[in-house]
Amino acid sequence: MAKFVPQAELPLVDQVRVRREKLQALQQEGQDPFQITTFDVTHHAREIKDRFDEFEEKRVRLAGRIMSKRGMGKAIFADLQDRSGRVQLYIKVDEMGEEAFSACRKLDVGDLVGVEGPVFRTQRGEISVRTQSVTLLSKSLKPLPEKYHGLTNTDLRYRQRYVDLIMNEGVRDTFIKRSQILSSIRRYLDARGFLEVETPMLVTNAGGAAARPFTTHFNALDEDFKLRISLELYLKRLIVGGLEKVYEIGRVFRNEGMDTRHNPEFTLMELYQAYTDYHGMMDLTEDMFRHVAQEVLDTTVINYNGVEMDLSKPFARLTIREAVKQYSGVDFDEIHNLEEARAAAKAHGIAYEDRHGKGDILNLFFETFVEEKLLQPTFIMDHPVEISPLTKRKPTDPDYVERFELYMNGWEMCNAYSELNDPIDQRERFRAQEEQLAKGDEEANTTDEDFLNALEIGMPPTGGIGYGIDRLCMLLTDSAAIRDVLLFPTMKSLPNDK
Repeated sequence: MAKFVPQAELPLVDQVRVRREKLQALQQEGQDPFQITTFDVTHHAREIKDRFDEFEEKRVRLAGRIMSKRGMGKAIFADLQDRSGRVQLYIKVDEMGEEAFSACRKLDVGDLVGVEGPVFRTQRGEISVRTQSVTLLSKSLKPLPEKYHGLTNTDLRYRQRYVDLIMNEGVRDTFIKRSQILSSIRRYLDARGFLEVETPMLVTNAGGAAARPFTTHFNALDEDFKLRISLELYLKRLIVGGLEKVYEIGRVFRNEGMDTRHNPEFTLMELYQAYTDYHGMMDLTEDMFRHVAQEVLDTTVINYNGVEMDLSKPFARLTIREAVKQYSGVDFDEIHNLEEARAAAKAHGIAYEDRHGKGDILNLFFETFVEEKLLQPTFIMDHPVEISPLTKRKPTDPDYVERFELYMNGWEMCNAYSELNDPIDQRERFRAQEEQLAKGDEEANTTDEDFLNALEIGMPPTGGIGYGIDRLCMLLTDSAAIRDVLLFPTMKSLPNDK
């Protein structure tokens, strides 16, 4: 007599064969699970466990995936997982009847079922459902991975996020929090009179940021278009149109490298408010970050990779020149021309290009000596005009602009301006950007004539800001890489995918 081998110990190809044979038998008996279309779910696992006193002996209907199954004679214990968590099923032949109980024995880990029965607590204290009926809703034809938490192949986790979500509760929690973060932001802005809007992703002029765009061809118009790299220029058109407070949360696309903080498509939020400036944007940002942390995490203290950030404290505010002087010892207020800036760069081992001006070199000092040291929430203000083509100059210091970036954990979290609304100055800034493009800067802006036309119609004084939503989600979920907060991050295609 052949020795019985548990299905889980069979080679994968044989496990798949056994499951397909089970499905075929069900179909031949007229019980095809793929023909079932609905199941009336009344409750979920977590609410039953959190509010057991209310649910004890109450009849419930749950649906989810079988994550484990253990047989003990005339009883089966199984774990059912739904969107909220897991709950134990107690399946007994006396409750089910011989035929239905036999069908339950044939269920596989991974199968999706609907169950019905009263809630109770076992002698061992486990909150469970005394299952009186089981409906197979979908047959799992491939087994779930064994000991999935032990896998070191993160590439497979990202490629098969659906399996990752099934097997890893922490991953599910991360993406639930991501959804809550977005909802919290929307509630905050909606309550302050902002309108959520949508603007084009396919554009003829991809402006508003320093980045290389993706290009595509639109057959119907026989014209090349670009995927947007920013939301800025269309949202400013809406300020011109009189909407006064607008925001958009949407995907943008930048044809550049990937690392732990960069993905070629990512979620950006930009908002614009008429009749305020970058100081107004600072106040809004500080308040909104506190609000979101408190609402989603129930605390204003964030712990990321061992670094504690208390958002209840006032955020630090430094000009970029103050920050560079503090961390590098170089005082750009004492550097009066490009030659002196180049000399300082050489003395401190900073490589620059011929096209770089004094302001570009100041920014290189910041990136080299300062950025990674800004662990606590810090607004870096008043950037050089050379690197800020869409920003108002400071009236008292026209080589610099009314701009800030917020840094946390050494990361840039957002970028804000007192928006440039002078069409004459804006045209000159575009012209300077075109010159940089001609010199080889592939991330330089190009002139947007329609946007200039909008400015000539007249844009009020406006504060604007862009937030990297994915980085905020990383911080609030203590996630190591941007891929950990993107459900389906960009991956290099496998041979079979092409």
